[in-house]
Amino acid sequence: MRYNPVLTIAGSDPSGGAGIQADIKTISALGCYATTAITAVTVQNTMGVTGIHSVPADIVVGQIRSVMYDIRPMVVKVGMLNDVATIHAVAEVLAGYCKKKTLRFLVVDPVMVSTSGSPLMQPDAVKVFCDELMPLATLLTPNVPEAEVLSGITITDKTSMDEAGDTLLATGLHAVLIKGGHLESDMTDRLYTSSGVREFATRIIDTRNTHGTGCTYSSAIASYLARGCTLEDAITKAKSYITQAIASGSRMELGHGNGPVNHFYKLQRNL
Repeated sequence: MRYNPVLTIAGSDPSGGAGIQADIKTISALGCYATTAITAVTVQNTMGVTGIHSVPADIVVGQIRSVMYDIRPMVVKVGMLNDVATIHAVAEVLAGYCKKKTLRFLVVDPVMVSTSGSPLMQPDAVKVFCDELMPLATLLTPNVPEAEVLSGITITDKTSMDEAGDTLLATGLHAVLIKGGHLESDMTDRLYTSSGVREFATRIIDTRNTHGTGCTYSSAIASYLARGCTLEDAITKAKSYITQAIASGSRMELGHGNGPVNHFYKLQRNL
């Protein structure tokens, strides 16, 4: 039996809907083995983030090295990185594994702002993120606001989304998936690679329970890559998973703000 280990490097969400907690749930729900490196402890719930305590960079690196030495996952997902020191340290250690080909896939989700609108990456850290971590990524998964920051292009429609995608791809990235959920009346994501553009569309779900959707989606992609899927197949399957998790989560009555998605909807169908 293959256990398909995946390492997620991200912040902790005590309310359980986003960050490391969402990653562990997603990776587990999709039949993989979740390992973690926690980059920050946040004070948050479904209504917002009120505090962030960054884990010292050497401790973050220590967590990564301990997992890579022992469990040896070939797929890593990177989520919330709050400050310059952490981004520099994570990029440096991952670059070594990429060079040795110990690491096969690196999915980078540029977590800059929470669902509730709270900043999660310090402004001075963006340049270090672009210069040091982005070039290592197998896949970058920004939403529209994040793609705007990273590309410097205002996105209002598919044309401007394509311009941003091409701009990001031109930096040397292998692939960029811009998620279209922030565009009104459009839930279409667009994947940019050297082979061209591919769309991944789904229906609009009327719900406020979208806490942790970006974390969940990127972790689902990483999980399907760990299970042997091609990049496009992994995105297709992950898109289906997150869509159904959102739909099921729309019936969950948890919290007073943006509630979580239902990561274990498949399991609960069988209970």
